Amino acid sequence: MAPFDFFFISLTSVAETAYEWSWLIVPFALGFLAWKTWVHYVNADFLANMEFVLIEILLPREIRRSPLAMELVLNAMHQTGGTTTWVNRYWQGRVRVFFSLEIASIEGRVHFFIRTPIAFKNTIESYIYAEYPEAEISEVPDYVEKVKYSKDGRYVLWGTEYKFTKPDPYPIKTYIDYGMDKSLKEEEKIDPITPTIELMGSMQKGEQLWFQIIIRATTQEWKDVGKEEIEKIKSEKFDKEKDEKFNENMLTKAEKETISAIERSIDKLGFDAGIRTIYIAEKDAFRGTNIPATINMLKQYNSNNLNGFRPARATSFDYPWQDFRGVRVSAKKKNIFDLYRKRSFFYPPHSRTPMVFCSEEIATMYHFPGGVSETPSFGRVESKKSGPPVNLPV
Repeated sequence: MAPFDFFFISLTSVAETAYEWSWLIVPFALGFLAWKTWVHYVNADFLANMEFVLIEILLPREIRRSPLAMELVLNAMHQTGGTTTWVNRYWQGRVRVFFSLEIASIEGRVHFFIRTPIAFKNTIESYIYAEYPEAEISEVPDYVEKVKYSKDGRYVLWGTEYKFTKPDPYPIKTYIDYGMDKSLKEEEKIDPITPTIELMGSMQKGEQLWFQIIIRATTQEWKDVGKEEIEKIKSEKFDKEKDEKFNENMLTKAEKETISAIERSIDKLGFDAGIRTIYIAEKDAFRGTNIPATINMLKQYNSNNLNGFRPARATSFDYPWQDFRGVRVSAKKKNIFDLYRKRSFFYPPHSRTPMVFCSEEIATMYHFPGGVSETPSFGRVESKKSGPPVNLPV
């Protein structure tokens, strides 16, 4: 039988089978589509009625706290309630609350922001004041709304999201790996967030660089996945068929460090997260050299033995034939700007597959640096305060 005849007969057979079972397949498919549409609708309606505020944290000139202090602040954002029953999820459309941790450089002046549902604003402020009593916190207008990218031809934009280089259980390098959990003199500290702050501080007039980590409490069984990965590393060191027994001496130094890092990670609170960054500038101010710098702004967290970051969904293509007359690039740039502005990541119509981090990893990428970061345009409180407001809830 000729290949074409075989293909034609097979295709005909499949079509006949599908037709015979269409009475069952079609209603099932329509029902599934209707269900997905309903869930999308109730989720969108719930999100549309959520009120968010953007708060800015102005830091004291001297911070003697390690990123562990930010880990404690993150505890206030680990919220798993509200979606425990099917009525919550599929009738009321409730979703797990999410927060956005942001660092933005506006023409070289670096700002720390947190976007939070208004219901958690006082709680988060209380946690920040508890760990950074000399900080100043204020509700501010959204800096993104001041840039009319889609309606204004003044700006040039480049942006990207990030993804892991290895599976989730492998953590990135954290402040503990850099020794920041130890009592060191300020001049002896190596703070991994410093390269990010310095890059942002180098922005010039007409340039802006935005960094965003969107987080929510994870419900994934990531602790079990981490344990499975540890067992996988160990099992590769001995032959089960020969009934060999594992002992620690079989592991290399790098494997022991990897296992220790995974164990430390899964012992902490877990967060789903999405990370994106945008470099946007007026046409005359845009510098292409800032694109590779932006791509590598998280490189200090990479490790050959552990995890790392690489760009995902960047607003560019490798080859010119991938995009006819820049139509796809233009659409990608408008999309990433819109996603950043809406702080959208977890839910339709812009849902992504999140990475999973522990609180230690999030606090490493987003914390308030001390004197080790001396960016001239870094906003800090110039005078000391007596303490946080007394009317905040405990």
